[in-house]
Amino acid sequence: MTTTTETLRVWAPVASAVDLVLPGAGDPVPMLADEGGWWRSPSALAPGTDYAFSLDGGPALPDPRSPWQPQGVHGPSRTFDPDAHRWSDGSWTGRSLLGAVVYELHIGTFTAEGTLDAAIDRLDHLVALGVDMVELMPVAAFPGTHGWGYDGVALYAVHDPYGGPAALQRFVDAAHARGIAVCLDVVYNHLGPSGNYLGAYGPYFTERHHTPWGAAVNLDGDDAAEVRAFVIDNALRWLRDFHVDALRLDAVHALVDESERHVLAELADAVADLERQVGRPLSLVAESDLNDARMVTPTAEGGLGMTAQWNDDLHHALHALVTGERQGYYADFGSPQTLAKALTDVFVHAGEYSSFRGKVWGAPVPPDVDGRRFVVFSQDHDQVGNRALGDRPSRTLSPGQLAVSAAVVLLGPGTPMLFMGEEWGATTPFQYFTDHAEPELARAVQEGRAREFGTHGWAELYGREIEVPDPQSPATVEASRLDWDEPARPGHDRLLAFYTDLVRLRRDEPDIASGDRGATTVRVADDGSWLVVRRGAIDVVLVLADGATAVPVPVGEAGPPEVLLAWGETAPVHDGTSVTVEGPGVAVLRNA
Repeated sequence: MTTTTETLRVWAPVASAVDLVLPGAGDPVPMLADEGGWWRSPSALAPGTDYAFSLDGGPALPDPRSPWQPQGVHGPSRTFDPDAHRWSDGSWTGRSLLGAVVYELHIGTFTAEGTLDAAIDRLDHLVALGVDMVELMPVAAFPGTHGWGYDGVALYAVHDPYGGPAALQRFVDAAHARGIAVCLDVVYNHLGPSGNYLGAYGPYFTERHHTPWGAAVNLDGDDAAEVRAFVIDNALRWLRDFHVDALRLDAVHALVDESERHVLAELADAVADLERQVGRPLSLVAESDLNDARMVTPTAEGGLGMTAQWNDDLHHALHALVTGERQGYYADFGSPQTLAKALTDVFVHAGEYSSFRGKVWGAPVPPDVDGRRFVVFSQDHDQVGNRALGDRPSRTLSPGQLAVSAAVVLLGPGTPMLFMGEEWGATTPFQYFTDHAEPELARAVQEGRAREFGTHGWAELYGREIEVPDPQSPATVEASRLDWDEPARPGHDRLLAFYTDLVRLRRDEPDIASGDRGATTVRVADDGSWLVVRRGAIDVVLVLADGATAVPVPVGEAGPPEVLLAWGETAPVHDGTSVTVEGPGVAVLRNA
């Protein structure tokens, strides 16, 4: 294969001179000035060459568009040829995110090795489960070895401890070979505090707007065109050069953009153009706190054009109902009726008062909006990892309650997402961890984490005084690794089989796979002991109470309904007017 050389280009409008620094290769080499604040190297570099830039004689800094940071985010960049990989996915026709069974995982704790190559060895587990798309938490280079990835600073690079950029290509290729699409979590709303050198190069940030992380990314200033291009080019690169099928955009409500055309709409149209070029579906899914269906409305209709968005309201309604928790943002959730609203109307706060926010929030979702445009889940990295102990629902919920949660997510009209290990009731926590080398930053994270949880009433919730795990401790990372011996253990194996059957049912039954919200209704018991979610001709009976519970389910013209799937200590029995289910439990019935 021919080795490709690369002429380096960097946008540095604030600099009067830029030098190319080649470690160990003598004096810096002056870059050539181009229009618009761009600079280019006088000659091309071979793949695998280390380099950095010096602005106006200052220290050597990594490239804002560095593809590889093998010596960490403070070290030199390294060139990488994305065309060197010999792809074997030529027959891959792609997979839209809509309606896919998505599986969120963190590369660093998914396996003992914590690498992309090691994760390949677990893909067959996902095939057996029936996963359609794997969603990787951020892999952009971040400080240290261990972290969640949401403090990434080299947004074009792949974290070297995970294996670097070539390993990501190998992972995507291996996933496609097994029929699994890949979604990559990307963070454009902020950068981490350590290793963030963008501000030295140009107006990447602005004090006109502020976010929870400080000055906002500059998306709407007179000098913002190249910053917007930085974001859009990054997204297209993952989809084009790494054959990624979808991107999950972190906290898009923090992308403050008051320009005439929002950057998300511009991104959506650019991805649509690339989709036509590559001939396979490319999806964008947003994490948004706005509760506004404009997020998933096509750009041609004045929307922002996202394929889908996460629906936290469904999670909150389900979690509060099965756990009884009411602290913080769970205050407005917890009744069966609230879960019914989330299943049919999508948002619980859709123009209603939110006590947690202290204001009216959200807007109704038009009835013709496909339910698959909303990603639903009972667990995710935030909802587990941002608990004081990072404990999963499996630590406190019964197997029956876990089965009910799984049925709500996998058999409802939304696009279902599972969090790694959920399918077997993993008991390992997923805790928050960092690896900052700067003592003052490490201390700030440790103290901030403890202070954050000091007023949340966790001791009352857990029934004991707790000590928040130290984010900087290696023990916190180790505790969060999945235990791959668990799936075969008694109890865990049964839950895994139930999840697998739910996924199979979703694939086999068109009424379940449908995102038609108009064909979804929910009945709730007066005493809140059960719900029946009607999906076309299929009834999903969810019993919340302990013990045998009779749930009225009418008999169709063809007689008693067919039991497609059940969870309970005894098989469900239909007596002609109702079905008796051992609770907490589930019965899925086809009623003619």
